[in-house]
Amino acid sequence: MAILSARRRSAAISVAAVAGLAAAGVGLAVGGASAGTVSGSLYRDPSSAVVRWVAANPGDSRAAVIRDKIASQPQARWYANFNPSTIQSEVSAFIGAANSAQQIPVLSVYEITNRDCGGASAGGAPDLNQYQTWVSNFARGLGNQTVLIILETDSLALQTCLSTSELNARNQALTTATQTIKSGNPNAKVYLDGGHSTWNSANDTANRLRAAGVQYADGFFTNVSNFNPTSSEANFGRAVISALNGMGISGKRQVIDTSRNGGAAGDWCADDNTDRRIGQYPTTNTGDANIDAYLWVKPPGEADGCRYTAGSFQPDLAFSLANGAPNPPTTAPPTTNPPTTAPPTTAPPTTAPPTTAPPTTPPPAGNGCSASVAINQWNGGFTASVNVTAGSASINGWTVTVALPGGAAITGTWNAQASGTSGTVRFTNVGYNGQVGAGQTTNFGFQGTGTGQGSTATCAA
Repeated sequence: MAILSARRRSAAISVAAVAGLAAAGVGLAVGGASAGTVSGSLYRDPSSAVVRWVAANPGDSRAAVIRDKIASQPQARWYANFNPSTIQSEVSAFIGAANSAQQIPVLSVYEITNRDCGGASAGGAPDLNQYQTWVSNFARGLGNQTVLIILETDSLALQTCLSTSELNARNQALTTATQTIKSGNPNAKVYLDGGHSTWNSANDTANRLRAAGVQYADGFFTNVSNFNPTSSEANFGRAVISALNGMGISGKRQVIDTSRNGGAAGDWCADDNTDRRIGQYPTTNTGDANIDAYLWVKPPGEADGCRYTAGSFQPDLAFSLANGAPNPPTTAPPTTNPPTTAPPTTAPPTTAPPTTAPPTTPPPAGNGCSASVAINQWNGGFTASVNVTAGSASINGWTVTVALPGGAAITGTWNAQASGTSGTVRFTNVGYNGQVGAGQTTNFGFQGTGTGQGSTATCAA
């Protein structure tokens, strides 16, 4: 049922820096050649809650099953504490460990303002300006190798608590967050919230993804952390991709959370259901061109917030999910056969979707800056992403002047302060993005009505 009580609730985990435990005698799932855009093995976090529990409870009768079938597997690490002063170093340490292991880490960002609409996992950044500061610091720790980013579970599928202005602001914040992460690490794969197959329709989901800037992301995630079968989620994903293609947004992929979808459906809360099992083991080897990975985003054994505190690790839940489940593969898992018929597609637009054009001249020398603007246009409106690049010396404060086409009007701005709404509009930095290092880039954006295509931008420092 696509009703609120049937949705998943996802919770943050708190990860301490403790010694890791190797899962004795168990082969990790290994990613191989992939039909999606990601290949390679996924990173197993040696300090996850389940690994710590196994290490601390070797004599527990449940420990061997939990160790072999859950603790042995790569799972997402959640970042859900509002800690702008330490988040960069925390992320950098995690990424460094994964890079040293030559494996792909999965990071779940769960920090959006008013997350979970005040439910069991309520919290997040105090406001969206502070959210952007947190995301900017997060992005600085991502390194330059492949990482998978699950960006803000429930942020698009669950919007019932937001006013129109709050929804617009959230969409702008997610667009900016995606661009900020991509700027911090061009090899980051960013996926936005696609809900799941028994919640919103595929067309509705596609419209929400477009409004939140999926054109700048790599795709979307589903089933975090519901219990719908993988086949149902894959069919839903193909329908969403087809709808996005019809909007001129092509090349997007899906990732599916399979951490708890190996058993019965029914009541949404796993805390109260002992009939569920872990699903497909995590892998990038999906055998499906539309699916980049099967992931364990919601760590098995962590509560939903019904009988237990949301996010807390509960060994009885982990044992219930693992007991009777198949053993993990010791080699690359078998691929999923692709559909026997090609997924529905829509002819691409006759013109390529807008891209960010590089500056026509090199960045200025000395204490100067340059600006480039990219427009995402739809019927009646547009969003603009503006890159501000410092020259050969760092700058402390910038002003960007944007010349808008006739009839265009700005309705909202993020990461900058605007003077004016039409014609020639001046944008100045806000407190946290005025300082830009030599050759470095920062970003701001705005949304408007009318036609934004043809806008030009100049910068002064």
